[in-house]
Amino acid sequence: MISTIQTYIDEIQDELIEIRRHLHQYPELSGEEFQTSELVQKKLQAYGIEYKIGYAGTGVLGIIKGSNPGKTVALRADMDALPIQEMNDHPYISKENGKMHACGHDAHTSMLLGAGFVLNQMKEQINGTVLLVFQPAEENAPVGGSKQMMEDGVFSEYQPDVIYGQHVWPGLPVGEVGIRDKEMMGASDRFKVTVTGRGGHASMPQDGNDAIMIANQMITSLQTIVSRNVNPLDSAVLTVGKIEGGYRYNVIADKVRFEGTIRTYLPEVKEKVKSRFHTILRQTAEAFDGSVDIEYLDGYPATINTPEWAQLARNSAKDLLGEQAAPEVDPSMAGEDFARFLENYPGAFIWLGTQIENKEEQKPLHDPKFKLDERALPVGSTFLVKLTLDTLDELIRR
Repeated sequence: MISTIQTYIDEIQDELIEIRRHLHQYPELSGEEFQTSELVQKKLQAYGIEYKIGYAGTGVLGIIKGSNPGKTVALRADMDALPIQEMNDHPYISKENGKMHACGHDAHTSMLLGAGFVLNQMKEQINGTVLLVFQPAEENAPVGGSKQMMEDGVFSEYQPDVIYGQHVWPGLPVGEVGIRDKEMMGASDRFKVTVTGRGGHASMPQDGNDAIMIANQMITSLQTIVSRNVNPLDSAVLTVGKIEGGYRYNVIADKVRFEGTIRTYLPEVKEKVKSRFHTILRQTAEAFDGSVDIEYLDGYPATINTPEWAQLARNSAKDLLGEQAAPEVDPSMAGEDFARFLENYPGAFIWLGTQIENKEEQKPLHDPKFKLDERALPVGSTFLVKLTLDTLDELIRR
C-alpha cells in the first residue's frame, strides 16, 4: 500500500509546492478566503472529486466514495491567514500588505488537496467514505469556522466516525509527527478590561483616583490565581498582553484598558480561573473606590484527542516513517478551532514536523519570519492517506 501511495504522491509532489506557494503569495484573512476557496474547488474538480460549498461562507467539503462499503473518515485543513506583515525574503513572499500565512494554513490546504488526489486514485482500496473539510476562519477566535460549518450542515449527509486534523509544527524535524493520547492544545479564552478611576493633576493625588494604580493592583493580583488557586499538577496560564492608559506625565489617569488570555486544559480548571478572575477584578475595584468593566470571551475549548485514534495515528506514522517518527511531545497551550470538531466526533489532532534545515534560524508560528521546510508537504499528504486507509480498515473490522 505504501508504495502505491508514494507513486501517486510523486506524481503530484511538484504541484503541492506550487499550490502552497501560490496560496502563500495571496493570503486571505478569516472570512475572506474567497480566492482560496475557488482554488480548492478548481483543484477538486480537476481531480474528479465531488464537492459541496456553502459552509461558514467559504468552506468546502470534498467527498470521496470508496468502491467498498464502510464507515466515514473526515480530514480537515484550515485556509485562512493572519494580519501580519511578512518579513521574509524568499521569491514567493506575500503580495498582500499586512497579510501572511504565518501559521502554515497554506501548507495544510495544499497537503489535503494532495491527499484527496491520491485517495481518489485509490478508490478501489477505500472501505467507506472520505470527507475533505476545507475550513475558513480558524484564526478568528473565539468565533472560529468549525462551529459554523457544522451548523451549516457540513456533516448532515455524511457523519464522520473519526476526524483528523494536521498542523505544521516548527519544533519537529521533517519526517516526525507529534501525537498525544489526550490533551494536545489548550482552551483559549480572551479578556478585555476597562478600569475607571477619577482624573486630576499629578501634584494633587488626593483629588483624583489613579486608574493606573488600580490596574496595577489588579494585574499583580491576577498572577496569584495560577500560583495559589490552581492545583500545581494541573495546567493554567494567565497573561496580560496589552495595556493602555494615561494622557501625560503630570496627569492622573482616569481610565486604563488591558487585555489578555487565559489558557487551560481541564474544564473545571477553566471555570475556577474564570471565577477567581472576575472576583479579583471586582473586589479590587471596590477596594480602591473605582469601577471595572469586564469583557470575557470564552474561546476555543481544549483540543483533546481520542486515545484509540491517537494511538492508531501513531502506529500509522511509525509504519510509514519509521519507529522513531512519533516521539513523545509535550502539549501546547496554544488554542485550536479543531477542538470543536473533537467535541462532537472522535479523532485526533496531529503535529507535522516542518522544521527548516538550519533550526537555529527557525521562527515560531505567527512570527513575521516564519518559514517551513517544503519537503514536509509530500510527507504530510502521504501520512494523511495512510492514516485514512488504516482508520477505515480498522473501522470495518469492528
